Amino acid sequence: MTDLIANGGVVLWIIAALSVVTVALILWKVWRLSLSGAWSGGRVTAEAISHWQAGEVDAAMAILSGRNSIRARLALAAMSSRLDAGLSDAAAREDTARQARGLLAQLRVGLRPLDLIVTIAPLLGLLGTVLGMIAAFQALQEAGVRADPATLAGGIWEALLTTAAGMGVAIPASMALTWFDSVADRLQGEMEDDATRIFTRGPAA
Repeated sequence: MTDLIANGGVVLWIIAALSVVTVALILWKVWRLSLSGAWSGGRVTAEAISHWQAGEVDAAMAILSGRNSIRARLALAAMSSRLDAGLSDAAAREDTARQARGLLAQLRVGLRPLDLIVTIAPLLGLLGTVLGMIAAFQALQEAGVRADPATLAGGIWEALLTTAAGMGVAIPASMALTWFDSVADRLQGEMEDDATRIFTRGPAA
């Protein structure tokens, strides 16, 4: 593996570093989403909203208090805004929307670097291939009539390594980015539904 990277030149070393960064970003993002309750916390939030709609305000807020789930935090913020006597209904909704935007922004942290890797990894691979092909044809020109086709073929496949490596990094990064986006979109829809249920039915209605 080290020999292959060495044959690919500086560009392949950069792509290898990007692959390490990509794996680290994906693992870190999965960990962050787990802490945010991306795959849990829905049942607890639904239970709290049921108590809220039944007029059991203290029970609803007690269930949500101290929860790290992003849905639970938004539901608690919506309930607090709804109960704030100093806020009109419109102001309470706007305050809840503001807090929801902040939570969603936290949810999408780390996606921009992953998106950048998806974009630049294939371009770096192509750059490495072009540079390698230039070097191979320069060697062919210098060899003149004594050119060995095997040598040229060796230079070409080494140049193509960077293209394969770039795509090998970009494809899993793109799959992970699409997955993370779908998780964020699902949570956004669920949070909007939770806030609607809190504002349309409850003790302050």
